[in-house]
Amino acid sequence: MIRIQKLTAVAEFGAMSHTILLIQTTKRPEGRTYADYKSVNECMEGVCKIMNPNSPSIKYDISQLFDFINDLADLSCLVYRADTQTYQPYKKDWIKEKIYMLLHRQAQQADK
Repeated sequence: MIRIQKLTAVAEFGAMSHTILLIQTTKRPEGRTYADYKSVNECMEGVCKIMNPNSPSIKYDISQLFDFINDLADLSCLVYRADTQTYQPYKKDWIKEKIYMLLHRQAQQADK
């Protein structure tokens, strides 16, 4: 079952899918910025670092991160899909789901 999920994720995004993170911290246009990453996972790690950019490790609960994300005026991703040669947009809920999955995997690896 896990193997199938991994293959589905690779088929959906490719091993290294260019991802653009769009961030709007305030409702004003000057609060907009973006960052690009080589993969979805790298982007999700980048989102985790937004809250405490100078900290080498996460020092907050995931619920605090999700509250921070919810408080942003906008946060979305554009993920490159090789099969259609287009960028697929994703909103905050998708980003939070991917962050949860990433942190869950990291916690499992740390327990080994």
